[in-house]
Amino acid sequence: MTTPHEYAHANAERFLEELKTLIRIPSISTDPEHASDVQEAAQWLADHMRAIGVENVEVMPTGGHSVVYGDWLKAGADKPTVLVYGHYDVQPAEMKDGWTSDPFEPVTRDGRLYARGSSDDKGQMMTHLKSFESIMKTVGALPVNIKFILEGEEEIGSRHLYKFVAEHRDKLKSDVCVISDGGIRRVDEPAITYSTRGLSYMQIDVTGPVRDLHSGIYGGIVHNPALALAQIISKLHNEDNSVAVPGFYDDVIPLTPEEREELTKTAISEDAVRSETGVPQSWGEDAYSLRERVGARPTMEVNGLLSGFTGEGSKTVLPAKAMAKISCRLVANQKPERIFELVKAYVKSIAPPGVHAEVQLIDKGDPAFIERDSPEMKAAIRAYTQVWGATPIFIREGGTLPILATFRRELGVDSLLLGYGLTTDGAHGPDEHYPIELFYKGIDTNIQFLDEIAKI
Repeated sequence: MTTPHEYAHANAERFLEELKTLIRIPSISTDPEHASDVQEAAQWLADHMRAIGVENVEVMPTGGHSVVYGDWLKAGADKPTVLVYGHYDVQPAEMKDGWTSDPFEPVTRDGRLYARGSSDDKGQMMTHLKSFESIMKTVGALPVNIKFILEGEEEIGSRHLYKFVAEHRDKLKSDVCVISDGGIRRVDEPAITYSTRGLSYMQIDVTGPVRDLHSGIYGGIVHNPALALAQIISKLHNEDNSVAVPGFYDDVIPLTPEEREELTKTAISEDAVRSETGVPQSWGEDAYSLRERVGARPTMEVNGLLSGFTGEGSKTVLPAKAMAKISCRLVANQKPERIFELVKAYVKSIAPPGVHAEVQLIDKGDPAFIERDSPEMKAAIRAYTQVWGATPIFIREGGTLPILATFRRELGVDSLLLGYGLTTDGAHGPDEHYPIELFYKGIDTNIQFLDEIAKI
């Protein structure tokens, strides 16, 4: 009898062509002119899921772009239920952005598939549908129950997904979630992300006089809001580059010696930072390595500044107001709302007396942390080891994936981040590409993972 892996290998070329068909649909969620394309991609996925044996498939409205749902629940109540999350929307892409070829006409060069969405996330998402097909077309039944939730708004912050999950808890009830929407360093080095940082995004508004003033008349007797803002920002960090806000680190769980040792496997070099960014040297907390600063430590960054006259020539104005956008990346156990309150109180305490300083919360996202010794994680490790011939390393991701906290809060499940792309795939940029080898490895790993997780 043909095995699922043999079926996947025999149908590899067709799988790739089907991925190309999906990629050709310009499902750009950020652009209202492409709303019909986003809907077309959702319908294509629904039709494809039905064709490969997924049951109860629905294109479900959200108030924005649709969620595509489907399941197969015949493994039995004694078997785990796996929730697979992915997204079919993509970032905008045009030739003028620097693409070598049409971003929505996939082409293969040097073993890579070049197209928008090839890696983020259509290619990685399709590995799960193709592994499902490979099992169903050979064995005829999965070893576990499975549910799919494929959204069309990830690239615009999953605007309606959080409410959708809360409203459909029963439909989405599961034992573990699997997400493939990330990057690893090399095609021969499997990796599992077990931690992502949260976010507390704020705006600081400093106001002084009721209107812009003549700096010759009022300069020296009225505190300049732009200067006051600069003075506030200058006090946000300590001499060792740690965050100066009192209580900022209170809830941070210290790194264990074992974690620090694991993180050395993906160490970031000083030379790499310089060559990739063009900066003369790196920056950050002195007591931590570059890798630890990226994924294991919270940060505070100034994302934007605005005040006064910025046009051509000169205008000797004392501005009435100044504004800064501030973001804090947070690690496990930190709460975005608490960090906001701490920053708000601190800014108020250090603001010069001649101005008013207000802080407002603009956006937030919870951090996520998955235990590395959970049964589900061990199943993933076994699957990677079987397919890749190498034990996966563990990664702490510096970015934010709020949906992980949503799944934990609303469904009570942890998410396994099984990435099948490379960090160098150029997601969101021109000439985004996806190693075809990883597309096929992802399918094989998913097949093996479902078998391994059925054992727990």
